[in-house]
Amino acid sequence: MSITPHDERFMAAAIRLSRQHLGRTATNPSVGCLIVKDGAIVGRAVTALGGRPHAEPQALAEAGELARGATAYVTLEPCSHHGKTPPCAEALIAYGVARVVISVTDPDPRVSGRGIAMLRDAGIEVDAGVLEAEGRHSLAAYLTRQTKNRPYVTLKLAVSADGMIGRQGAGQVAITGPEARAQVQALRAETDAILVGIGTAISDDPLLTVRTPGLEAQSPVRIVLDPNLALPLTSKLVATARDVPVIVVASEEISPLGSEADGTPPTGLADIQSRRTALEAAGVEIVYCNPYHPEVLLPALATRGISSLLVEGGAKTARLFLDAGLVDRIQLYQAPLVVGEGGIESPLRATDIPSGFTHRGTSLYGADRLDKYEREN
Repeated sequence: MSITPHDERFMAAAIRLSRQHLGRTATNPSVGCLIVKDGAIVGRAVTALGGRPHAEPQALAEAGELARGATAYVTLEPCSHHGKTPPCAEALIAYGVARVVISVTDPDPRVSGRGIAMLRDAGIEVDAGVLEAEGRHSLAAYLTRQTKNRPYVTLKLAVSADGMIGRQGAGQVAITGPEARAQVQALRAETDAILVGIGTAISDDPLLTVRTPGLEAQSPVRIVLDPNLALPLTSKLVATARDVPVIVVASEEISPLGSEADGTPPTGLADIQSRRTALEAAGVEIVYCNPYHPEVLLPALATRGISSLLVEGGAKTARLFLDAGLVDRIQLYQAPLVVGEGGIESPLRATDIPSGFTHRGTSLYGADRLDKYEREN
């Protein structure tokens, strides 16, 4: 059967559904599934919070007997292996669906093509690649961690009319208006982790949580690049570490094992040990990995189940990830505000987007403009 406009319409709905739990399904992807019979949706589901159960068995259970002879629209190839739950492909077979339409095949070597083969061997018609570009966009974090062993990295910058992202010694400066800031809260809510440098953590004392009413529980893991454990114990990050996780990335040179191994403890070791003890007592996790080598840091974060990372500040940290070629998406907000004297220059403007990025659209939020760019794979 050839792909029809109805197939694309239902797959688009499944992709929209899949986005509901982005950043909230642990190491599993957030997948959308619709069961459709005689042109009507009889079952729908998205991967549950925490990653289980998967979308397919939930949607099938909702459809019940109506699933027999129906079409299932799934944003990612149904799994075919026995893990903590039975294979989703087996569930689709057991319920007697007649056809399965898939957006993206799964790069996981335990699945890749096997789910499709299992369905076809059972006599089920399978069509794959429907709205694949849109499906890959919604699954970008999962696909990046699977294929590149690192999180999908989004760089967010808010730039003033005179090319600044802040003002020296002024703490947090609101570059954009409330509408754009609300959109950033939504972006945080669908991201696994958010990262800033120690300079931003000290000067701005940010909270880095989701403050939209009703979405507070979707706050991402907060990460600070902090080579010498300089994060103030009085900071908002430390004060809330038991409520929302905080990871401090410190230099390997100050790790307990590192300082013992080379026999030359760094200057101020006793003070560092004291801060380490206090930070850990407050609930902060310390990871010893060169903070300024993102090509090493990102795989380390992936092993902790982090599939998507939002880099928010500051200029040095943004430049670090750009220079390493490890930014996958750029969210560039441009505001009419003029910062003036003492401004901190943005590492990036709309006129100097790095090569290899494609402009994916423009949105207006009040007086502010958001341009989205994605790296071409």
